[in-house]
Amino acid sequence: MTSITSVELNYLVFRYLQESGFTHSAFALGYEAGINKCTIDGNMVPPGALITFVQKGLQYLEMEANVNNDDVDVDEDFSFLQPLDLITKDVYELRQIIREKKKNLHKERDMDKEKDREKEKDKEKEKEKEKEKEREKDKEFEREHERERSRAREKDRHEREKESEKERERIDREKDREKHQEDPTDRAVQADNEDKSKVKTEENGSSGGPEPMDFSMASTSQTCEIPNSDVLILEGHTSEVCACAWSPTGSLLASGSGDSTARIWSIPEGTSRSGAQNVNMLVLKHVKGKTNEKSKDVTTLDWNGEGTLLATGSYDGQARIWSTNGELKTTLSKHKGPIFTLKWNKKGDYLLTGSCDKTAIVWDVKAEEWKQQFEFHSGPTLDVDWRNNVSFATSSTDNMIYVCKVGETRPVKTFAGHQGEVNCVKWDPTGSLLASCSDDISAKIWSMKQDKYVYDLREHSKEIYTIRWSPTGPGTNNPNQQLVLASASFDSTVKLWDVELGKLICSLNGHREPVYSVAFSPNGEYLASGSLDKCINIWSLKEGKIVKTYAGNGGIFEVCWNKEGDKIAACFANNTVCVLDFRM
Repeated sequence: MTSITSVELNYLVFRYLQESGFTHSAFALGYEAGINKCTIDGNMVPPGALITFVQKGLQYLEMEANVNNDDVDVDEDFSFLQPLDLITKDVYELRQIIREKKKNLHKERDMDKEKDREKEKDKEKEKEKEKEKEREKDKEFEREHERERSRAREKDRHEREKESEKERERIDREKDREKHQEDPTDRAVQADNEDKSKVKTEENGSSGGPEPMDFSMASTSQTCEIPNSDVLILEGHTSEVCACAWSPTGSLLASGSGDSTARIWSIPEGTSRSGAQNVNMLVLKHVKGKTNEKSKDVTTLDWNGEGTLLATGSYDGQARIWSTNGELKTTLSKHKGPIFTLKWNKKGDYLLTGSCDKTAIVWDVKAEEWKQQFEFHSGPTLDVDWRNNVSFATSSTDNMIYVCKVGETRPVKTFAGHQGEVNCVKWDPTGSLLASCSDDISAKIWSMKQDKYVYDLREHSKEIYTIRWSPTGPGTNNPNQQLVLASASFDSTVKLWDVELGKLICSLNGHREPVYSVAFSPNGEYLASGSLDKCINIWSLKEGKIVKTYAGNGGIFEVCWNKEGDKIAACFANNTVCVLDFRM
């Protein structure tokens, strides 16, 4: 019987999803099935191959009844056919192939019997040769193993030398910096350069107001690197860590990983110098027994406002609610696909989840049951965000944004305008403006007072992955500061926007790879950004420059500040979570 391998089937499904326009699903399958690593030549597979296979299957049911009228096993007939024949030939041609090959088969069988007898003789000789080869291989393997050990020792020694060299350079830089600080002439030169820079900006400016500025990491000194003594590395996850969040009330940090667990870390007060030995960790298992089941990936998590309950969303379509001591309180099951996003409302009585099954569900946490399911999108739900305790926005791969309300059976507002998947939606601190960002390279500002967007923000050159409002302006703890929107893009920049004018304030150009996450400090004075270039940059929004930076050992999926604003957590693709001490 002609068989098809799981790799070939995965590739056919991947091609089908791509050709049908399901790009998000294709990306997810391609990533998990490792399509980019398979050896299949895509040029050999015609468009619509999967559908062709299914259609041909119906034809073969007919063939089953017609090809053989005797008692010979029908599987034998199909063994003459190749997968490419099945796609490109019709039923009549396939019958011809089978008849031709059957004639040849009898001849070949007689010849095979003769060959088999000869082979038996040769087999004995071959066995002896194989044994000899195996013995030789074992010796070679042992020699190679010894060479590997030597290389590893040499590499280790080289790495240690490099580390020592770096440490010496760092100490030298520190000394130079101290000298510069003492030398008033240097400060005068620096001030002069800053004046020149200002003059240049004014010359380039237009009569309509100042031009947005580009701030690059090149202008920052290497001395702003966060020392290892101010970094706490939390190890324990066995797969990439894709989500992290500080408790809004205490020193607890939650992380979610592809290893089917979430973890709650108790981070000690003060500096990280005390080390990881003082960190207590609770493991929240999403599967009994072995971890690393891909269906149980923890994709998203969120603390309630009081910091007493942690909600986690998983690839198995279930939301779970945990206490701070790691006890599973509730499992919420209704979605028919992975949960990509979840949020508590401010009051803490409802939990909102968005899923790949195209729906959003509001759960009554106290009753431990679903309150209402919202089925408006025609594609997977990518993000959700509460406007108030009963109203929220959802975004999807279908390019649409819906504002929904508990108890209402239709959206209270529909925002159409994006030309690509809408990755993120966020309400401003007062709930009057909604920001969104998309694969169409734009961010948009929407108001409940009108159907069309208020502003179309187009300065990025690639997809915008996420957005965040600053904790400033009306309705925040920093009411006298300007409200700002930050957008992070695959073009490796972060851009800050004046939402009153709909204009770019400045572009922060410190990363070399896509930026997946941004977070404002609680006082609104700093912005942390995390990128696939393995770096966390902390920007002073007043000065528009990097004031601190840290290079880790894996791509960064999320960054977040604690409530005091003196620690930043980041989760990495190399299975770790880092906590940085931030003091200016």
